[in-house]
Amino acid sequence: MTTVGFIGAGNVGAQLARLASEHGYNVVLSNSRGPETLVDLVDELGDNARAGTAEDAAAGGDIVVVAIPLRAIGSVPVEPLAGKIVIDACNYYPRRDGHIPELDDESTTTSELVQAHLPRSHVVKAFNHIRAGELTTDGRPSGTSGRRALIVAGDDADAKARVAKLIDRFGFDVVDIGPLAEGWRIQPDTPGYGQRRTADQLRADVAAARRYRDR
Repeated sequence: MTTVGFIGAGNVGAQLARLASEHGYNVVLSNSRGPETLVDLVDELGDNARAGTAEDAAAGGDIVVVAIPLRAIGSVPVEPLAGKIVIDACNYYPRRDGHIPELDDESTTTSELVQAHLPRSHVVKAFNHIRAGELTTDGRPSGTSGRRALIVAGDDADAKARVAKLIDRFGFDVVDIGPLAEGWRIQPDTPGYGQRRTADQLRADVAAARRYRDR
């Protein structure tokens, strides 16, 4: 059975863990405060969930979700994630994260920073543009009219395909927006960010996105 590890169990991480558990995945949770603070969530998720350190989540997960403040990305363990699919659900908020010059001048993207920190992992951008609570309320069966869509971006086609399959199981259509370098198209303050969109609508929003420097 596939195990999904979570580095970060805040709003987004916890909701994704609920979805993973609901759909039959094993779950390893971690946060910055220690596994003892995750007892209630583990009890809620049941026998297929356990809590540990970030290293435990990285080592135990076949797919690992990183959902932490971007300023803390340096704390993500590198070696246990070598060769693994890492889902980057992070966003850049300067008020929270402090200013990161290469993001301020748009010479890179959040996911490219994550990939640079994890050079032997297969990073896929996903789950960053939906409000946490809507992850567990907006999912619908495949083929449902008006089904909400979420993006994937990544440099490894096989990794993107596996994450797309996960998103579909969680109840959402998938829009592939290309490599990690295109992840800026769904960052905060772009048309598709936070909006409930079908696949066609989301594609239109992604195409309409403009760099901050071009506005």
